[in-house]
Amino acid sequence: MTRVLVVDDDPQLVRALVINMQARRYGVDAAPDGATALRLAAAHQPDVVMLDLGLPDMDGLDVIRALRGGSRVPILVLSARQASDEKVAAFDAGADDYVTKPFGMDELMARVRAAVRRTEDTPLPPETTFVDTDDFTIDLLAKKAVRGGHDIRLTPTEWHLLEILVTHPGRLVTQAHLLWEVWGVSHGHKTHYLRVYMAQLRRKLEADPSHPRYLITEPGMGYRFEG
Repeated sequence: MTRVLVVDDDPQLVRALVINMQARRYGVDAAPDGATALRLAAAHQPDVVMLDLGLPDMDGLDVIRALRGGSRVPILVLSARQASDEKVAAFDAGADDYVTKPFGMDELMARVRAAVRRTEDTPLPPETTFVDTDDFTIDLLAKKAVRGGHDIRLTPTEWHLLEILVTHPGRLVTQAHLLWEVWGVSHGHKTHYLRVYMAQLRRKLEADPSHPRYLITEPGMGYRFEG
């Protein structure tokens, strides 16, 4: 049974989530604040966490960081905050998905199922050396990409970006994370670098660069590799 931890101080919303998830055969724990959530997570090891950012005792971002420090459990933020910088902050803290309130229950459950599926895919285990798609193959050990039987020439910067994305399949990698990892902290706001290099990678890897299948843009937030 998939176990879900719901962290929210709105009792009506929590009740609705518990009823709907139990009807779908999920096990559910509920916490009204961050401290209780961390205790329950340590005691029962949930498969998915649903978390509101506006908690009465601590910032939801701090709860995400605490959970992420010792676990890879998928974290879905449920929040009325819709500003892009709020979403980016949540992803940078370690969230896997962000759902704005109000939301439809069917959509939320679909996101939960997707999060559970991705837990086996991210990140790739250290012994994995190949990433295969219908259009190209990446040899992580040899630092080589092949398409149509031919080696693809990638610059060191292109390779670094690609390597970060393919080793976290299905997960959003924020713009800030990519910029810090590839160019350093001083370049944390130069998002035009990413647009240029991602366009180059798509021209080299994607069958239709204008409609990418693998290197997906999450507008205003970052990029995702769908293998």
